[in-house]
Amino acid sequence: RTIPNTAALEANLLSGELDMIAGELGLSVDQALAFEKRRGRRFNVIYKPGLVYEHIDLNLDNPFLKDKRVRKALIYALDRETLSRQLFAGRQPVAHSSVNPLDWVYAKDVRKYAYDPKKAARLLAQAGWKTIRRGVRVNAKGEKLSLEIMTTAGNRSRELVEQVLRSQWKKLGIEVSIRNQPARVFFGQTLTERRFTAMAMYAWISSPESVPRTTLHSAHIPSVNNNFSGQNYTGFRNGEMDALLEGIEVELDRTKRKALWRRLQDIYTEELPVIPLYFRANPYILPKWLKGLTPTGHQDPSTLWVEDWRGG
Repeated sequence: RTIPNTAALEANLLSGELDMIAGELGLSVDQALAFEKRRGRRFNVIYKPGLVYEHIDLNLDNPFLKDKRVRKALIYALDRETLSRQLFAGRQPVAHSSVNPLDWVYAKDVRKYAYDPKKAARLLAQAGWKTIRRGVRVNAKGEKLSLEIMTTAGNRSRELVEQVLRSQWKKLGIEVSIRNQPARVFFGQTLTERRFTAMAMYAWISSPESVPRTTLHSAHIPSVNNNFSGQNYTGFRNGEMDALLEGIEVELDRTKRKALWRRLQDIYTEELPVIPLYFRANPYILPKWLKGLTPTGHQDPSTLWVEDWRGG
C-alpha cells in the first residue's frame, strides 16, 4: 500500500504497521531529529551520510566572482561545521569536494577550507575590497560587494541554511540578499538558463565514480547557442579540467584513472566554481529490538545484508 506523506509514515511506525523507516526513502534529518526527541525511548535513530551533497553554484560570469580570491574568501568566511551543529545536530558532515568520501577515487587529503575569517579578510583586501562603509565592503569604484543567493522557496532546511550563510558573510562585510523561487521555476528556468546572478544553492548526487562531464566541462555550459543543454551552470572554463574529464572516461587502468580523479579534485577545490556545503544524512528509524541493520550510505539499500538482522 501507498503511504502518502511523512506524517502517515510516522503514524504507521508508532502503531506497529511498520517495523522501521529506512533512510533511503523516509524522513528528513530535521524531521528525524524531532522524532528522536519525542520517541527516543522506543526507537533508535541511525544517521548515515549519503550520496546527496548540498552546494552553492557560483556564476563565474559575475564580475566579482570571476576573481578566485573572492571565491576563496566566501568559503573561508563560512563556518560549515557550526552550521551543521546548529541546524542538524552535527549529523550532516561538511563536504570538501563533489566526490563522496565513500568513493574509491576520493582523495582523502583533498584541499579543505576550514573556517578562517582573517584569511578571508586578507583575500578580499588583496582583491581590492579593502574599505568597509556602513558594514559593507566597497572597491575603488565605490561598488558594494553585494551578491544574491537563490534556492527553492518553501524548503525549510535550505532557507535556514541561507540565513546562517548570510549572517556569516555579513561579518566579513559581504552583503548577501536572498531571492528564492518555486522549485519548478528555479530548476526549470533559473538554473538551466543560468539566470541566477551570483549564487544558486541546491543538491547533486555524488554517484560512485560518476564522471561530472556535464557539470564541469566547458562544452556543457548552457547557452542560447546550444539550446541551453548541459549542466555547467557555473560557466566554469578550464582546459585541463576538460582534458581530465575526457581522459577519465576512456582510461581503463585503475591506477591511472585514480590519478586523473585526484587531479580533478585538486582543480575543483583550487578553482572553486562551487562551494561545497555538506553531505545529507539518511536517518534510519528502527525499534530497540531490531539489531544488525547496517546502513550503507551508498547506492546499495539497507536491506543488502538483511540476513544479519535479528531481534534482540
